Amino acid sequence: MDNDFSRKLIKGKIAEIIFQQLFREQGGYTIIPFGYEYTVPQLAQCTSANRQAKRVIDNIKHAPDFALVSTNNQSVYLVEVKFMRKYSEKYALEDANYQKERWDPSWIFIATLDGFFFDHCGSIVSHAGLAKPLAESWVNKELQEKYLELLKEFEK
Repeated sequence: MDNDFSRKLIKGKIAEIIFQQLFREQGGYTIIPFGYEYTVPQLAQCTSANRQAKRVIDNIKHAPDFALVSTNNQSVYLVEVKFMRKYSEKYALEDANYQKERWDPSWIFIATLDGFFFDHCGSIVSHAGLAKPLAESWVNKELQEKYLELLKEFEK
């Protein structure tokens, strides 16, 4: 396995765990792993000559990482989680366009060494790749700072 691929995979998993822990500690939401590797792992091995089946499998393989469900069951958000060492409007726009095309409505959580971003894909697209910082209405500042320091420890 390629070392660069492994590093990216591990950083992505760290970002996913940080997302889960941030929202778990804040409360108010149930975090449900939603990606295909959690929900239907047998699809990862599925190969089919049928073009429609391939398209369906490909779409499911690129499902957002989590469903975030409010504890009062009034709201559900599909969330893709990304790690970027430094925020990039170019890559945020690419990711948002991709998610919006396949899973609309969906959101993106981006963990960077400068802070966390959390925004609706449509908003990121309409603002040319600019995502809003994670608002305190989602997760309080103290928790964000705590997990940002933890993220930085893994990037030393």
